[in-house]
Amino acid sequence: MYFQHISKVTTVMKIIICLIVFTSLFQVNASAQSADKNKVMDFFQNQQFEEAINYLNTAVAADTQNIQLLGYLGYAYYMNDNTSLADKYYRQLLRLDANNVAALQYLAMLNKNDFPDDALQFTRRLIYLQPAKAPHYRNMGELFKRVNKQDSAFVYFNQAYLLAPGDYKNGVGLADILIDEKNFRRADSIIEAGLAQDSVNVSFLKLRIGSAYKADDYKSIPLPGERLMRLNETPLTAITQVVLAYYNLKLYTDCIRVCEYLAAHGYLVQNILFYQAKALAKLKQFDKSNELLTTCINLAISKDAEMYYYNKGLNYLAKGAFKKAIAQYDTANYLFKNPVMNYNSGRIYEVNLKNLQQAKLYYLKYLAGANPVEEDEKKAYAWLKEKWGKKKPHSAKK
Repeated sequence: MYFQHISKVTTVMKIIICLIVFTSLFQVNASAQSADKNKVMDFFQNQQFEEAINYLNTAVAADTQNIQLLGYLGYAYYMNDNTSLADKYYRQLLRLDANNVAALQYLAMLNKNDFPDDALQFTRRLIYLQPAKAPHYRNMGELFKRVNKQDSAFVYFNQAYLLAPGDYKNGVGLADILIDEKNFRRADSIIEAGLAQDSVNVSFLKLRIGSAYKADDYKSIPLPGERLMRLNETPLTAITQVVLAYYNLKLYTDCIRVCEYLAAHGYLVQNILFYQAKALAKLKQFDKSNELLTTCINLAISKDAEMYYYNKGLNYLAKGAFKKAIAQYDTANYLFKNPVMNYNSGRIYEVNLKNLQQAKLYYLKYLAGANPVEEDEKKAYAWLKEKWGKKKPHSAKK
């Protein structure tokens, strides 16, 4: 119930914030409206977006040039998760008012994933209209980072930080770029300034760990790592780097503790279990280490892999690459102990390679481990047992 309450509060806050921005950016003379603004606001505040859409569509049909109505309709579709129609009406609004900041902001947000070039153009226009607004530069930096243009991203993140160094989002964006560029000194100075303002800022703590890890500065990792864990945070990459730092510092007990922390939060990840096993071995707890290594093996080898090896064998068989087909079946049998794979290899030796001696060896391996259930396999098993089962393998003859 607590989390449901938090979710509802978050949704309501989102609507309130959007409405504050929305109403401040779409101020027009009330007499120019062809719809009741108070009614529209009531729809929005009560999260009745379908009702708002129905009401506004009628109004817009009667007044297609009304900027405020188009803005309301775009917003209603946006809040109703119909992004394509939200985009349509904001673009229609923009054709009537090319400098409409609200429309530009929503269009930049709506297009950043699928149409980043469009989002770049909208954000450039916002920077031109509001050159002192740091969020526009930060958003531009994020867009360039998405398309892997690090140099351009740096320029805009840097400008956002210069305009508003107190906004932690600007510091996080710039520090992240600096870490990628291995400019650890400046990145760390920004991160430390951010942590001085808020010592439990999760974004800065993760960046501090990432910066130290990439710089091989393992001694600087435990402090931010322990803070994250005290906050009960589980960013997998950052906490994995804490595991590796403790291991490299030869603090094996702490390494195991952090691995157990991740496991307690549901992260049964192979490399985490592997380093826990290695740390246990360093402490000479070899049996526990082997248990974890067995778990790693089971996680690494999917049961589906048997089917993949089997089908690779079929492909090689169809191509006439008989030895390669047998190699696939041998691997599948070795990993999954399925005796049917021995039968498949025996058939290839008997039918395709005409090597009865090798065929017999594979058939006898199959008979020794088979437990047929399907009728077709039972018949094949009975036939093989009759033909080969009473005879000793050729290699056993003196």
